Amino acid sequence: MGNKNGFNLSYIIPITLVATLGGLLFGYDTAVISGAEKGLEGFFQQAIDFTYTKGWHGFTAASALIGCVLGGAISGLFASKFGRRNSLRIASVLFFLSALGSYYPEFLFFNKGDASFNLLIAFNLYRILGGIGVGLASAVVPMYIAEIAPSNIRGTLVSCNQFAIIFGMLVVYFVNYLILGNHVNDVSDPWVVSTGWRYMFGSEAYVAGIFGILLFFIPKTPRYLVLIGQAPEALNVLTKINGAKKAKEILGEIEATSKEKTEKLFAYGVTVVIIGILLSVFQQAIGINAVLYYAPRIFESAGAEGGGMMQTVIMGVVNIIFTVVAIVTVDKFGRKPLLIIGSIGMAAGAFAVALCDNFAVKGIVPVLSIIVYAAFFMMSWGPICWVLISEIFPNTIRGKAVAIAVAFQWVFNFIVSSTFPPMYDFSPMLAYGLYGTVCVLAALFVWKWVPETKGKTLEDMSKLWRK
Repeated sequence: MGNKNGFNLSYIIPITLVATLGGLLFGYDTAVISGAEKGLEGFFQQAIDFTYTKGWHGFTAASALIGCVLGGAISGLFASKFGRRNSLRIASVLFFLSALGSYYPEFLFFNKGDASFNLLIAFNLYRILGGIGVGLASAVVPMYIAEIAPSNIRGTLVSCNQFAIIFGMLVVYFVNYLILGNHVNDVSDPWVVSTGWRYMFGSEAYVAGIFGILLFFIPKTPRYLVLIGQAPEALNVLTKINGAKKAKEILGEIEATSKEKTEKLFAYGVTVVIIGILLSVFQQAIGINAVLYYAPRIFESAGAEGGGMMQTVIMGVVNIIFTVVAIVTVDKFGRKPLLIIGSIGMAAGAFAVALCDNFAVKGIVPVLSIIVYAAFFMMSWGPICWVLISEIFPNTIRGKAVAIAVAFQWVFNFIVSSTFPPMYDFSPMLAYGLYGTVCVLAALFVWKWVPETKGKTLEDMSKLWRK
């Protein structure tokens, strides 16, 4: 299946789909806790050698994020040393081991079903291991796709990773629902406490195994092959993607930039690195994960029927639809317009929720306002931030720079997720007023600082920052 633009979609699309399984696992691993946490709490409350407090439960629910920060931080080193594809293979092994270890944390050292403090530590270590896989995948998947994709469809293909992340979250909500069956997701149900949570964590091993196997059928990226001195292999991959004539032209551009001032992080000045970091910080500081992680609780307090679960599912479907909007429009309208429109839409949604709280308005208006806020994120900052981080940095510093940006993203994810509950308990108006203000600042930052990368090759980035 060729294409009027000269690139071979029948070769590119399967490669992209395999890579985005890393994104699906990212969504799966971070969201699986939402269904499993009540059974897990009930299980560790049975321990007799320590008291499983709310503090311990909060740490256990979020411990994977520690791994995410570590994985993001080492992703550049791994991507440069082992290559993009091998880094994804390592991530798949970490996902697999984490899923099995979380399913059966007693393995080798403990008696099954005996909750204890040491078992809690073992469980959290398995979750952190999975988090390292998430951190690695979150940085390397967009990098891999960006380095394989032709420039005029790169935004669309990298945006597919965000779709995979959101889809992974929806899949695990559904899997958790199926695993529960007729049981009640509560500490009062003995099956949920002894077994249910194990199946939820263990289910991830199937996806991780498939991901690991499929990674043996995709190529190394041309840019990485050039960086390690394997130009003929790079030409071979580029020819399959772009055709022989265009492949030689792209290879020449890659070789020119890979021989430039190599590897110094600030070789192109401080600005490019700071812009990358700020894109990551704003993507989290606008507060989206507070909404995604605590959606049922938020909808319930906004006056939603039935404990907020139904509205959470509706929001999940809306998120999928608006992520598709981004995928379809990112290479048409460009990155900057979508980010600015998204920031303004999110600000409107957040300020509306704050006002509803101030004037004690309940029901459809605050619920719709939260869904609007999430929808505008999904058509802008959700996917576009990853697109920009994967393409904004010059070839020779991309590995290191992406790692730093992604590590900042996970640090701010942790900060926002952990500060939201106390801030929300103190004043929902304060929480949403703050997020709305950050959205306005994010729009100004993009307008003034962020360059448009639509249609530019990754090699053009070196020229842009040279200026």
